Amino acid sequence: MTETQRPGTGDPVVPNDGGRGLRGRLIALVAGNMAGRIGALASLGVATVMVARIGGPALVGAFTLVRILPGLLCHLSNAGLPSAAPFFLASKEHDQARVRPTLIWMTLGGAAVGGLAWLALSPLIYLLFFKSFGVWVAVAAAAPAFTQGFVSVGKGLLQGTDDLRGASLAITVEELVFLPIYLVILIGWYGPGALITGLVFADLAAAAWIAARLKKRGFFHGWGRPDRKLARAVASYGMRGQLGQLVDLLNLRLDVAFLGAIAGPSVLGVYTVASKFAELVQLPGLAVNYVLYPDFAKEDKATATARTAKLILPALAVSALSALPLALIAGSVLPVVFGDAFDGALTPTYILLGGLVTFGVSGLVMAYLYGVGRPGLTSLAQTAGLIVTVGLDLALIPHFGAVGAAVASALSYYTTTLVLLFWFARLKGRSHDRQA
Repeated sequence: MTETQRPGTGDPVVPNDGGRGLRGRLIALVAGNMAGRIGALASLGVATVMVARIGGPALVGAFTLVRILPGLLCHLSNAGLPSAAPFFLASKEHDQARVRPTLIWMTLGGAAVGGLAWLALSPLIYLLFFKSFGVWVAVAAAAPAFTQGFVSVGKGLLQGTDDLRGASLAITVEELVFLPIYLVILIGWYGPGALITGLVFADLAAAAWIAARLKKRGFFHGWGRPDRKLARAVASYGMRGQLGQLVDLLNLRLDVAFLGAIAGPSVLGVYTVASKFAELVQLPGLAVNYVLYPDFAKEDKATATARTAKLILPALAVSALSALPLALIAGSVLPVVFGDAFDGALTPTYILLGGLVTFGVSGLVMAYLYGVGRPGLTSLAQTAGLIVTVGLDLALIPHFGAVGAAVASALSYYTTTLVLLFWFARLKGRSHDRQA
């Protein structure tokens, strides 16, 4: 076999040596990505336990809000860069000497827009979510709205430059660095302000780690001038999938926002524990999505379609098998780890586990749609799930609290998966018609 040099990375790319080599590479990369996500979840779990023990459900609710809401705004302000960057970095149709500086300047601009937009919206954010914590907390949360974008785009840069191991490590680093920083802050400071400060410093540390890895791989060498026309193309691609990214976050987190606004931080804290535990089922689907998206972007459409069709049933089986042991251990793990105040998390956990068993299929098909240049179809599928989430959240949360939120989320997951499969079947059928 021969090796070719990948521009901007300094690493060789070894061509595929057949089906066995391809499967082995996929398994290794998926396992590595899952390990990175498990490390991140473990770090986040330890952080959540720390917060729960210090301030109870109310402080866990604050922790959730200052992590989730700035992230939602970042996804709007950076024009879909985390999902668009891998596509353009993997593309052979664009000059990489212009792609890389263009992506960096777009990252800086998106971060600035996110921070300023949060400040402008802070009075409304305070009234909806932060009344029990004080107006200064709502204003201070503009800082993570600025810093989170660097980490999310940075992971996309690693993913697009064929550094999937580095991207998987970055997922762990993003959550892991918060723990020592927060422990130092706790020496003399408690409450929501300490959480925000810890999150900001953790974002900066993770972004610095990503930048150092990119530099080591030659990402910053051989730059040309940023290209406005290219920036518009990147933004166009990113925004076609951006609605889906935002809707996906809303589908995963809108129940959190509704619970915080309707039921209060204590119920939100209980539900947060349930959702974080149940979301362990997502690990295989997220890993497959992360690894296959750059591959599908490099392959011809027929090859990507055939690979996706073969992987649908295995993806469903892996997610279903992952949910079973989690359901068996939830009753003994959650009360012991978090305390008796979180007993109410069990029922929502079981409901969410049932809803997430199809997530492996969703992750696979979304990687396919992004890789073949149809990110807008993922947005349509996720919008269908969002409609279900909003309607059922408004109907169920006032009466059933965390259980109602769990039911709404579970049904929205099923809806999204079914619509994604519909789009995949349509594209597969058109591909067969053209070949005929």
